[in-house]
Amino acid sequence: MSDGQKIRTSVDIYGQQFKIVGEETKSHMRHVASIVDDKMREINEKNPQLDINKLAVLTAVNVVHDYLKLKEEYEKLEHQLREKD
Repeated sequence: MSDGQKIRTSVDIYGQQFKIVGEETKSHMRHVASIVDDKMREINEKNPQLDINKLAVLTAVNVVHDYLKLKEEYEKLEHQLREKD
């Protein structure tokens, strides 16, 4: 959404309910929450002894790592496109 209107929605992440407020659609916010939930469950499968706080931090670290790798790839592709012009 581009009109600055705040949208509120409830999401479930790792068995806990959260209210999220943003300018994106409810569908988008639910999709983001679903990705976080999936990542937390993936990490928990490999490290079932982690408490919820450590699990949340490791999830954040993994998601930021994925983001940075995608950003680097995007910038590399952007650079290649500029070189062709």
